[in-house]
Amino acid sequence: MALLLCMKALFGFHMPNYTFKGTPDTGLFDRVVEQARAAEAAGFDLVTVMDHFYQIRGIGRDTEPMLEAYTTLSALAASTSRVKLGTLVTGVTYRNPAMLAKMVTTLDVISKGRAILGIGAAWNEDEHKGYGIEFPPIGQRMDRLDEALTIAKLMFTQDRPSFEGKYYKIDRALNVPRPIQPGGPKILIGGTGEKRTLRLLAQHGDIGHWFGGQMEELKRKQQVFYEHCEAVKRDPSEVQLTLGVSLVLVENEKDGKAILDTLSPERRAMARVATVPQAAELIGKYMDEGFTGFTMNNNIYGTNESIALAGELIKVVNSKTPTAA
Repeated sequence: MALLLCMKALFGFHMPNYTFKGTPDTGLFDRVVEQARAAEAAGFDLVTVMDHFYQIRGIGRDTEPMLEAYTTLSALAASTSRVKLGTLVTGVTYRNPAMLAKMVTTLDVISKGRAILGIGAAWNEDEHKGYGIEFPPIGQRMDRLDEALTIAKLMFTQDRPSFEGKYYKIDRALNVPRPIQPGGPKILIGGTGEKRTLRLLAQHGDIGHWFGGQMEELKRKQQVFYEHCEAVKRDPSEVQLTLGVSLVLVENEKDGKAILDTLSPERRAMARVATVPQAAELIGKYMDEGFTGFTMNNNIYGTNESIALAGELIKVVNSKTPTAA
C-alpha cells in the first residue's frame, strides 16, 4: 500500500544539455543562467546539473559541451535566489568524500542554505578512463558510496568527526564554516538497485530519485524500499521519492511532434506528449502512490516558452495538493 503524503510536490529543472545552437562558448553560461532563472520564475523548486565530464549517450555526442558540476552550481547560486541547487547525481568515485562534503557545504554557504547533495555509485566508464579515475566493480563502488554517505553526514552534523572505513578515512575533520541548513544539506540518492541502493536510501537519504516508468514496476521498487526502511527502522515518510518524467507538454499535437523529432531515439521512446491538464492527471496518479517529486530536462524544455508551460503544470498540480500541517 502506498504512503499518501500530504505535501506540496517538488519540481526539479534538470540541465543535462549545454548545447545551444548558435551560441559560442563565451555565451554558453549566459544561456545556462537564463534557463535557471526562467525555471525559478516558473515555480520550479530545484535546479540540478549532471556530474559528468563528457556528454552522455541519450542526450548527445560525448564531444558536446559539458560543464563541471560544482563550479557551475556555485555560479548559479549567485544568479538565483530561491531554488535549491544540486547534482543529479555526483559519482562517488570522482572526489574524495570529505572534499565533496566541503564543496557541498561551501555551496550551501554561498547559496544561503539552498544546497542539496545528490550522489550515486557512478556508471560512465569512458570518462573514468579518459580522466584516469579508477572505476572499480559495482560492489566496491556501492561500498564506497556507503562510506561516503557516512562521512558526508558526519561532516554536516559534527564539529570534528573521525571515521575509518575500508576505502576512506577522516581524522577530526574540520568543516568550517558550517552548513547553513540545520543538519546540513538534504541528501539525494539516485538509483533503484534493490539490494544496495534502496537500502542506502533507507539508511542515509532524504530524497530518492528514480526514472519514471510503468506504475506497477515503480510500486514494486517502492515496496522493496519500504522493506529496507523497516529493516533499518526508518520511517519511509521521511524520504521523498522523486521521478524523472519525460513529459512533453504541448498546446497541440503539431508542437509535440516537433519536440519529439529533436530527441534521441532512446528519449523519444520514453517521452509522452500531453497537454497541461493531461500531464496534471498523470502526475496526480503518481502522487496518489506516494511519489511527490518530478524532474524535467532542459533537452525537452529548452526555451523560456516551454519552461513557462511547465510552470503552468506546476501551478495546476500544487493547486490541487494539500500542504503538510
